Amino acid sequence: MSGEFSSADAKKLVSLARKSIEYYSAAGRFLSEPCEEKKFLEKRGVFVTLHTFPERELRGCIGFPYPVKPLWSAVIEAAAEAGFHDPRFEQVKASEMEKILVEISILTLPEKANAGDLPGKIEIGKNGLIVKRKYRSGLLLPQVAAEEGWDAETFLEHCCIKAGIPTNSWKLKGTDTFKFQAQVFSEKAPKGIVEEA
Repeated sequence: MSGEFSSADAKKLVSLARKSIEYYSAAGRFLSEPCEEKKFLEKRGVFVTLHTFPERELRGCIGFPYPVKPLWSAVIEAAAEAGFHDPRFEQVKASEMEKILVEISILTLPEKANAGDLPGKIEIGKNGLIVKRKYRSGLLLPQVAAEEGWDAETFLEHCCIKAGIPTNSWKLKGTDTFKFQAQVFSEKAPKGIVEEA
């Protein structure tokens, strides 16, 4: 889905995410930042991912898989949540922000992928996955499989692990799998140039 948002859009959103984290660190509440640009006021699924610099180790990742909030508001909330409420990590300290990369993934609407030859319907680096079974669900962004060097079946298995269900659950009746795409923008250095991944 590349091309929907421009590099100028990306710079604004990444800057907003960084500002949101810094504000939440100081004030303990979400940033209130007005926006009048129509494309940012449309509801979109979005994730904000934080990496350490230069190691590029995951430092937080939270978002909204479905378009439940305007993109602008969703970035503000997801950024703060990634920095302070990802249960896998300690809260980000204000001093850390000089060594953190901010990445934003703007999602398409997830579409159900029927079983059968499911791995054959997944394009590594292009499709992200959501696996749902009963009350559990797991989501992995498209860039994860490419970064890890996984094939489609391994990607499905890791999405099951993320959901806290057995790795073969994607093959079972009663499990729903959805795929989506994302336009991904990331800082190359903290507060530096923002590029599309």
